[in-house]
This record gives sequence, C-alpha cells and structure tokens, in this order.
Amino acid sequence: MLRVVVPIVLLVVFVYGLIDLIRTDARQAKGISKPAWIVVQIVLPVLGAVLWFLLGRPRGGAAASPASYRHPTAPDDDPDFLRNLELRRRNQAEADRLKKLKDELDAKERELGNGTGPTRGPESGEATGDPTQGTDEVK
Repeated sequence: MLRVVVPIVLLVVFVYGLIDLIRTDARQAKGISKPAWIVVQIVLPVLGAVLWFLLGRPRGGAAASPASYRHPTAPDDDPDFLRNLELRRRNQAEADRLKKLKDELDAKERELGNGTGPTRGPESGEATGDPTQGTDEVK
C-alpha cells in the first residue's frame, strides 16, 4: 500500500507545483525567473516543487496577487485622466469667456465714466428727426 501512496503523493505535489508555477504571473515569481523555475521543477520534480512553494511563490496565493497589481496606463487610456482633462478644458473655456465679458464691461464702464460714451437720443421721450424711431408699429 505504501508503495502506491508515496508515488501518487509525489506526483500530485509535482503536478500541483508545476500548474501553480505556470499560472503565476512572471513578474511575481521570486528568486529566479519563471522559466528558470520551470526548468528547476522539471529537472528536480519533487524538490523543485517544494522549493517553489517555499521560496519562489508569491505570498497570498497566485490567484489573489494579479488582481492587486495595476500596471501603469498611458494617459490617453486612463478614463480618470480623460475625464479630468475634459473638465479642465471646460473650466478654462468658461474662465476665458468670463474674462472676456469682464473686460468688455470694464471698457464700457470707462467709456461711460469719461463721458465719451455712445451718444443717445433724448431720454425724455421727445421726438427726433426720424418719425419711425420709438414706435412699435409695423409699416
């Protein structure tokens, strides 16, 4: 019975270690590179698997680690960057529009303050030379 159980346990350890190694992200393999770990496990089947579990395997399990790793993205692929870029563009356009309106208002106030403002007709309602001015009738 022991002659059957021991080889089966050794085979299970080897296969489980090799599958775990293959499924692990190459950037998370500790000690040596992932291809080197594969060679170690094939050359030294049981010892390679034990070494992988003790020295090479990332802590917390291979399945949990890739989800926590976030690679840098290019600015044009990052939705947050694009959203902020659009917001900044709108804010800048609004600020430019408000500045232009303020400059126009300041210019008109200076004209009125200097007395060189646009000439207006009589404000008392007197008739001017143009009989159609100030009437709402349609001819």
